[in-house]
Amino acid sequence: MSRALIEDYDAALFDLDGVIYLGPDPIPAAPPTVAALQERGVKVGFVTNNAARRTDVVAEVLRGMGIRTTANDVVSSAQAITDLASSQLPAGAKVLIVGTEALAEEARSKGLEPVATADDGPVAVIQGYHPQMPWSLLVEAGIAIQHGAAWYGANPDMTRPTDRGLVPGIGAQLAAVATTVDAEPVIAGKPNRPLLDATVARLGCRTPIFVGDRLDTDVLGANRVAMASMMVFSGAHGKHDLLDADPQSRPRFIAKDVSGLLAEPRRAVIDGDRAVCRAGEARVNGGVVEVSGAVGGDLDTQLDSLAAVLALVWAGRGEASHRALEVLDLVH
Repeated sequence: MSRALIEDYDAALFDLDGVIYLGPDPIPAAPPTVAALQERGVKVGFVTNNAARRTDVVAEVLRGMGIRTTANDVVSSAQAITDLASSQLPAGAKVLIVGTEALAEEARSKGLEPVATADDGPVAVIQGYHPQMPWSLLVEAGIAIQHGAAWYGANPDMTRPTDRGLVPGIGAQLAAVATTVDAEPVIAGKPNRPLLDATVARLGCRTPIFVGDRLDTDVLGANRVAMASMMVFSGAHGKHDLLDADPQSRPRFIAKDVSGLLAEPRRAVIDGDRAVCRAGEARVNGGVVEVSGAVGGDLDTQLDSLAAVLALVWAGRGEASHRALEVLDLVH
């Protein structure tokens, strides 16, 4: 009898954008999967690199999508970066907030004093994602940092997945400031530890699994804290990103969406120059890894084949070209 992946873990930590929802719409598998996990007694946490909204607002959005949750179940990079800044700055320190009012509220709650311009004498700049970032704020950030202010960034995501496609993320906004300064921001969000450490501490879990759609933040962050991860194909990254992933950015599991937690995990078995994962198979032919056998017409079977290919490539048995993955035409 098959065993669900989640049975080896006591908590599921979810990224939001591209995992639970895309823009205003929930990913169809998300509400029923979260409900099933909660019925099993699995602890559930929502970990967002997006610093633009308060956690109570995020929780309300999730409830509107049919997901039972409270603000205490949501941990944001806004909380993590203001926690970090307040631990390193004097009480009542002036900070230039380059982000939304939600980020400013978090700073105030940590005993910091938000200011509006570099002329107000901030000792630090705290920058978070803003969906309508005023260019004037980026200018003020650069000037403040040039004058000696410390620089804190909520997270490094270069893009955000939405229902309309990928859009620039805070990484692009950080890069705009970086063109004017000789400094790099201190980052609290994924892939750095503070955000994930805070979530684990809040949930009180021992063996969590992180579910994300990005290798450079979600999966890398989980690997850095020795946490299992499952990458889903409902958001930003896909098969080509996996093929190019360095060892620290490789997930333990892949699934089409969060429902993979309730299914038998994909584990490829290597036998010489052949790897098999459920209905998928790959072989090494002249040093090149290729999908072998009939390619199924459904996404799940194609993901089985992808897992077999990745197992051989990541084990160093051969190389695979991006062209070889084009037979998996249902996998983005």
